Amino acid sequence: MKISLVLATLNEIDGMKAIMPRIRKEWYDELIIIDGGSIDGTCEYAKENGYFLRRQEGKGIRTALDQAFLLTSGDIIITFTPDGNSIPEIIPALIEKMKEGFDMVIVSRYLNEARSNDDSIISGLGNRAFTFLINLLHHGEYTDALIGFRAFRRETVDNIGLVRGPTNWFEKKYFQHTSWDFLSSVRCARKKLKVGEIAGDEPARIGGKEKVNKLKVGLVLLVQLFLEIFIEPK
Repeated sequence: MKISLVLATLNEIDGMKAIMPRIRKEWYDELIIIDGGSIDGTCEYAKENGYFLRRQEGKGIRTALDQAFLLTSGDIIITFTPDGNSIPEIIPALIEKMKEGFDMVIVSRYLNEARSNDDSIISGLGNRAFTFLINLLHHGEYTDALIGFRAFRRETVDNIGLVRGPTNWFEKKYFQHTSWDFLSSVRCARKKLKVGEIAGDEPARIGGKEKVNKLKVGLVLLVQLFLEIFIEPK
């Protein structure tokens, strides 16, 4: 299986310098960095080290991953954050789990003994609440439905319509605030696809600033959670 490793960046030079040297070339066939307009040296660092980099058009992590996916050719797509929240050494275990025939595998912060060192009380409660609601409303079996560190089969991304673009007025207005992790969790559950989890700690971010307005994104995802009940997966 050909492995595509996708990283979305926006002013993550400190994390890049700490994390990128730990990613071994034998773990992937192609590595794609999609950058949202960094001005801190992130792009220069990527180019100096020979990484493929493309500037993002538009805003938001979902926009970034949509555009990155169109540049990939792998059978397995892994989304990874180079800000320190994702542990590179987990990548081989993630790939091995995918080889068991799963459509998607999530690196869960809350499975078994894994834990998050990046959660605040509010974000930790929010993550668990959304996971509970996705399980309740869409019949999922997740321990962590909102973590971005995960792997997809290429056909899964197409099957659940992650890159099909907005399908209603709400998505058009708030598209940049939705995310692959949330939507893939909801839609894989609704379509009863084979989803697995492996345990993985979430370290604290390394430098930079968090880009997400958690209150605004939380409200958008809450509305989207219920809209997905009425949107037929395609």
